[in-house]
Amino acid sequence: MIKLTSIAIFIAGIFASAHAISAEPIEVIKAVKVTEPEKVELGKMLFFEPRLSKSGYISCNSCHNLATGGVDALPTSVGHNWQQGPINSPTVLNANYMLAQFWDGRASDLQAQAAGPIENPKEMGYSHALATQTIASMPAYRAHFAKVYGDENVTIDRLTDAISTFEKTLVTPNSPFDQYLLGKQDAISVDAKAGYQLFKSKGCVSCHNGPAVGGTMYMKMGLIKPFHTNNPAEGRIAVTGKEADKFVFKVPTLRNIELTYPYFHDGSVWTLEEAVNTMADIQLGQKLSDKENLEMVAFLVSLTGDQPQITLPILPPSNKNTPRPVPFSHDPMSSKPVSSESLK
Repeated sequence: MIKLTSIAIFIAGIFASAHAISAEPIEVIKAVKVTEPEKVELGKMLFFEPRLSKSGYISCNSCHNLATGGVDALPTSVGHNWQQGPINSPTVLNANYMLAQFWDGRASDLQAQAAGPIENPKEMGYSHALATQTIASMPAYRAHFAKVYGDENVTIDRLTDAISTFEKTLVTPNSPFDQYLLGKQDAISVDAKAGYQLFKSKGCVSCHNGPAVGGTMYMKMGLIKPFHTNNPAEGRIAVTGKEADKFVFKVPTLRNIELTYPYFHDGSVWTLEEAVNTMADIQLGQKLSDKENLEMVAFLVSLTGDQPQITLPILPPSNKNTPRPVPFSHDPMSSKPVSSESLK
């Protein structure tokens, strides 16, 4: 009887814990389960592949560096021919939890996002045709595509599908805050607990919620007070054409936020302390005390999870059929299309 009572108490405790978690506006990030390892491996190769760019130097990892929180830690990214990018590079970590990709949400998913930078003249500066021809020129890549897709045909859809499949594995579970949500009360500090209560009571959770603590809605930057910036990006209006969407951006994830500086779409703020005060001011119309700021930052730091452990892929060598890179100036002969006959 005592044994049964103990079991009943244990089971009741589990249900009570589960209910407490479900009542929170932030959800636990779960470790990813890889179901297509060969496609993930191909996608990883392509994610680190600089020959998808015209210069032969810029890869997906250049702007979404997996060694630095999935960002390049610059206000705006460096693109082809050292062009300045138009907007801050968002993290690729936990990006699959976003309702859409890019700050203005113009890409519906990770696969659509992966296609954009390749042919953007300010980013990778290539074309989809040349990118696929470059990859198809290497027998080892064709063998990988055949293993994953059933034949050697390299298309932009397959290429971006592989990259997005790899990117879906880039999640960061087991943060101190996740452990706290799961019942480990000492996983975060007293300041972090107070910061979380402030985060809820001040209204931050109205935009920053869910497993990624953001990324599930759009919101105007400068809701209560104008946000002053020299950055030309105007947000969703570029997608919808609606005046009401001017300066409306996708709410960024706060997961791993201590790693993904500088902050905001213009990359103008370098510290969490300043970012927290700015958002409280322009989005909530509130002024935080020094103590409140410290507590809020302590909570945000607790959102840093286990970073993906990546073994760098060994990429196939180029050969006589591989289009040559153009790193410094335009040379139409360097990246001329390769005939389908030469790829056989």
